[in-house]
Amino acid sequence: MTMEPYTTITGEIPEGGVSPVSYEIQRSRFLAYAIHAEDEEEVRPWLQTIKKTHYEARHIPYAMVFGERADRQRSSDDGEPGGTAGSPILEAVKARGVTNAAVAVVRYFGGIKLGAGGLIRAYAHAAGLGIDAAAKVRMTPLHTMYVQIDYDLLAAVERCVRDAALQTEEADYVDKVTLALLIPTGDIELYQRALTDLTAGRARYRLGEQKYVAVPLA
Repeated sequence: MTMEPYTTITGEIPEGGVSPVSYEIQRSRFLAYAIHAEDEEEVRPWLQTIKKTHYEARHIPYAMVFGERADRQRSSDDGEPGGTAGSPILEAVKARGVTNAAVAVVRYFGGIKLGAGGLIRAYAHAAGLGIDAAAKVRMTPLHTMYVQIDYDLLAAVERCVRDAALQTEEADYVDKVTLALLIPTGDIELYQRALTDLTAGRARYRLGEQKYVAVPLA
């Protein structure tokens, strides 16, 4: 199966998820939490923690999206009128092109009914704020290309790697240097030609595995 790039929020956030983003309308307060997760088993204890923290809240609907193609989805209205909470939260996550993430929105009722349309807008907006507050990365499929060179070529090759802004893994320094470069699959031949020209044909290559590498998004 072809590996496709996808966007997710990072796991480098507080243990309870993103510190809740607060949104208030008509005296009802909405607190949005978001967390990186790869399956529902990771989400369940997180939801339980939120529910214990906000035991006085009337509703804590949520949504979760998993998979490289965001093809595994689940949502819950948690007692709100059908389709007014879980689905809007889910759509807010999908609209931002994010997967492997869950969002929960805590609602504290302010005494004024918002109506179905108001609830849909409020939950969608709060969920969007929660996702927007989380740091995001682009999970990009890259191939590891091992480049073996003599030590006298190291400075020039390292300069080439820096100029190309390539990601790297740990190098191996023994009789010769073996650099581990992370290359987009479609660019492997391009970089091999460039390094062959740079080293006058002295570089040797070995292609490693393809894997996902996190590239931070601004």
